[in-house]
Amino acid sequence: MPHLDLSRRNFLAAAAALGVSAAVRPLSQAQAAMVASPVGQDPGWFAGGRLRYRRDGMAKVTGSKVFAIDMRARDLDGWPDHQSHALTLHVPRADRVYLGLDLSVLEPDLAPDVLIDAERLAKDKVTMPDADFYGDFFLEPGNVSPMLGQPVALGIWHDYERFRAARKLLQFNNDIFRFGEQADPPKRAPYGAARFVRIGGDDPRGADRFSPMKDYVVWPDTDESGVQWPAHDHPAFGAAMGHSSDIQSEMENPPEGSRTFAREYRSQSIDPCAMEMENGLGWYDPDSGRLNVVGATQSPYSAAHHILEMMSASTLPLKALDFVTGYTVGYGQKEHQSFPYYVAMAALYGDGNPVRLALDRWQHFQFALKRHPFDIRTALTVDKDGQFQAMSCDMTGDGGGVMNFSPSVGTVAVTAAQSVYYMPKSDMSVQVLPSIGVTSGSMRGYGTLQSMATTEMLVDEIADEIGMDAIELRRKNVIQSGMKNTQGAVPSGHLRIGEILDIARQDPLWTERADRKAAYEAENPGTLYGLGFASVQKDFGTGAEAAVVRLEITPEGRLKMRHVAAEIGAGATTSQMLVTEPYLGRPADEVEFSVQHWPEMPLKTEDQPYTTPQEEEDQLSQDPYWVPRFTSPRSASNSAYYFTHATQQAAQLLLRLALWPSALAIWGAGPSGGQSTPEPLRFEDAEWRDGMLVARSMEPLSLERLAKRAHEKGSITGVCIHTFNRWAWTEAEFEVEGQSFRAPIDALSVKWGTGADAARKAQMTDGGYAFQPRTKVYYPPVQRNNAGTVYYAPCATLVELGVATGSGKVTILSHKTWLECGTQIVPELVSGQLQGGIAMGIGHALYEDLPTDADGPGNGTWNYSRYHLPRASEVGVWTQTGHVLPPLSGEDPPKGMAEVVMIPIVGACANAIAHATGHRFYSFPISASRIQEVL
Repeated sequence: MPHLDLSRRNFLAAAAALGVSAAVRPLSQAQAAMVASPVGQDPGWFAGGRLRYRRDGMAKVTGSKVFAIDMRARDLDGWPDHQSHALTLHVPRADRVYLGLDLSVLEPDLAPDVLIDAERLAKDKVTMPDADFYGDFFLEPGNVSPMLGQPVALGIWHDYERFRAARKLLQFNNDIFRFGEQADPPKRAPYGAARFVRIGGDDPRGADRFSPMKDYVVWPDTDESGVQWPAHDHPAFGAAMGHSSDIQSEMENPPEGSRTFAREYRSQSIDPCAMEMENGLGWYDPDSGRLNVVGATQSPYSAAHHILEMMSASTLPLKALDFVTGYTVGYGQKEHQSFPYYVAMAALYGDGNPVRLALDRWQHFQFALKRHPFDIRTALTVDKDGQFQAMSCDMTGDGGGVMNFSPSVGTVAVTAAQSVYYMPKSDMSVQVLPSIGVTSGSMRGYGTLQSMATTEMLVDEIADEIGMDAIELRRKNVIQSGMKNTQGAVPSGHLRIGEILDIARQDPLWTERADRKAAYEAENPGTLYGLGFASVQKDFGTGAEAAVVRLEITPEGRLKMRHVAAEIGAGATTSQMLVTEPYLGRPADEVEFSVQHWPEMPLKTEDQPYTTPQEEEDQLSQDPYWVPRFTSPRSASNSAYYFTHATQQAAQLLLRLALWPSALAIWGAGPSGGQSTPEPLRFEDAEWRDGMLVARSMEPLSLERLAKRAHEKGSITGVCIHTFNRWAWTEAEFEVEGQSFRAPIDALSVKWGTGADAARKAQMTDGGYAFQPRTKVYYPPVQRNNAGTVYYAPCATLVELGVATGSGKVTILSHKTWLECGTQIVPELVSGQLQGGIAMGIGHALYEDLPTDADGPGNGTWNYSRYHLPRASEVGVWTQTGHVLPPLSGEDPPKGMAEVVMIPIVGACANAIAHATGHRFYSFPISASRIQEVL
């Protein structure tokens, strides 16, 4: 993963270096009035162990302003009531020299009050942060645009009616752009490339002969001519390239009785169709030098940090930055996108007025991040018994006009290509290239949808070729617990995809498919029946996940939480409230989410968890205030597992350090040691029954009674913890009030109750908390970065569909999905993610497509009038079923599953169409017109 997931500490350090007072905070704090969610106020919101509604549900359905796109200046406390309006102008071509703008169509009354272009920004030294990653703000005249849809200017109008009239004249009017001679866009080097080679040992669970985890990943040189793969005698990468050559040679000339199947696939560019388009609101006061920005982003710290970087050399004064982030739904599209910096830049030139910049859907198609298209060549060598012997996968991705997350998406995609299978040998390579298309970025699936769907199509075709049941072939080759992935890393825990395959192959849909096909086609002349299956497992997390959580009890026994989790539509702000119940007897009563200011955790970090050498990290970790990363953005399905772990650890420590001592004191009160004397009580005996803490035969105690005791005695009543995961949890040793313990956290602060003595109160200098330095820490070794991933959620889908022989139209008849996601925190949220993900996958498989050339969305003429987003009638809303495997144990952690549920339906649809038509398609979408061609 890139280095851009910046931390609070880095953000504050950058602000201090610039002499800027900087803050990042949630939208609710910035609003003068907000309709509060009834959670925490309505005692019936959670009853009998069940939710009545999600935390943000009532606010959303009653129209409360929780999204940035809903906000206007008058809604924000302390802002002026009047606001200006901004419009970005995007060049629609990348084959001629751009000479400048001609806005004469707006004369005399509709010209923008302010026009910002590359020349003006250069004069004021306002620069795009990390331009290699995000691109330039504007194209300078005299150059050919590197991409379709590149902004060339931004206009600001101080009254809405003139803005609306001007916008109408400018939209779809390409005459406002002056072009010169025809020319090619600038040449650029590939955005990234990598090769993962593994030679397993005789025992799939034993030592590898060679692997990325044990040895290294091949990172080739790149320049404008392309990728230069190392030679076999390369001093650093020669051994891996030699093994690669051997694998390729063996697959081209397989042993007797074995066959190699190789196919080429194409996965298209799509728009994630986020409900909230790119938008923002900014206000800059030049007199005070204060910049206020409201934005929609999944990575608020990075956005705020980069705004500081944007202004670091500017002649415009910046004394304070207040970055406010609301709820958003972006499916990754709002993860490290450049748009917040356009909002901040527009605010700088608003003549002291707040400025609103919001893309309409046409512009959102033209400029917002897209899913990477890939050309994929996959090959599998299979012996006479159907056992996979070797796999190669070569992926070439189109990153569009700006690099963004392309290097990371590529490596994640190709390492996931093995899908659910164990490969004794594998050679996986990827390169992602620049193009004139709209920038590809962090989309739901993050490259794995593209690679695993096509692998599932190949496995299905192999089963047909060798005459084996397709699920049986999968079951024969499925990766099992303790076996290694293509990076040579052992996945975490027990792998249950085999269990899912066993269930699926016994399902009547599968066992009766021949009879169902015959019956359906007899009853529906002109329609072909097809049944398809696919199974995948998707990683979750980035390999450098960090979180902070604070829990405390009030004297009245109310449970208060502060959490880094932000809401991006998946329900994290609901689920994290419920995580406390098994440990503290009930959900949190009062919550503050998307917290970015943590005085309770005075930590420091260089925020380089992927690149810090082991020796340097060993030295840095001797400082109990140092951590590899402070916190993570909302991405990679990280809340269910990583954020929940942090919440659980905070709850367990609050129980251990605060409630259990209070319980012992109550049970031990009275003559001869009270009621507890006859019983050998241990902390492990503590459990909650009907909201009461019990242990063996002791008197049940309410949280209110325990809290009162803790505060009266000045005991610990609050904990704040920090966690870090590098494909394994960090653990540390602590000593608190005479208790020595080891926990899977790396930092801890505590708070004592109202009755604390002067000495304890004097220690609480960190936001009312006292930092407790760890005595020893155990960070996962840096080498685990090569693991690629070890946490997986498996999922499989059966889909039955009908294909009209005349039109080629596909009708989804029903689909059934099996998912394993550990312990469900909120089953209703899992169900919602499953249904929504499947709908998105059907869109990718059958309908959605964006050209990457001059006919694509970068020309500004794309909207839902041209883009087929699937309707409810096209995704089997009323005929779908989902089954979630029960957890293995009471402590089985929840798994990130929001991405995996959209993937198997893609391969399943392709396989079902092949079953129906007898023809296999190798590129997406498999549209009605393409089916019609072969029928």
